[in-house]
Amino acid sequence: MSDLYTQLITVFMGFFAIMNPIANTAAFAGLVGEKSKAEQKKIAAKALFITFIVIVSFSFLGKAIFHLFGITIDALRITGGILVFIVGYHMLNGHGSKLHSAESDDESDLAVSPLAVPLLAGPGTIATAMNYSASGGMMGILTTVSVFAVLCLITFICFIFSSNILSVIGKSGLSIVTRLMGLILAVIGMQMFIVGVTALFNTLS
Repeated sequence: MSDLYTQLITVFMGFFAIMNPIANTAAFAGLVGEKSKAEQKKIAAKALFITFIVIVSFSFLGKAIFHLFGITIDALRITGGILVFIVGYHMLNGHGSKLHSAESDDESDLAVSPLAVPLLAGPGTIATAMNYSASGGMMGILTTVSVFAVLCLITFICFIFSSNILSVIGKSGLSIVTRLMGLILAVIGMQMFIVGVTALFNTLS
């Protein structure tokens, strides 16, 4: 049971750090702040629903994708670790990452882009989901999906109360949260990379 709790906490912290609901709340407010509360709720719900579907799809189809393209879990861990580390490194330095950017010239549907993809379901989030789900069998998939569903709910609440949250934490608070999440992400990315490289060397030796 303790192993399950440890896994749940690990997966939650990994997703929480890379999605960074607080920082994304600022991006959400900047994108839809001028819209009505009803429109904001509609956009937030649609964005998070799409995000959830994307992550669930990659969680369940991860192994099929591996077999189709001849990809190994070790290769995913190494590549995903690098991607996650890059996102974390940029956040740690107080900068946005191009892998995790909300900048877009197309405003035809903000819920789809840039909110759902790539802001919430970016390469780092997808790689993290595939890494957690592919390495733990069906229990790993269910754990990943369940934890991500909880995080989507938390993010939705943050989006709905974006103006209140930002007024409380302010710019300095947002900067601190972003840097802390960046540190956690960088460590998670490095851990994924080390595990992948170690397993690869053990396979070759």
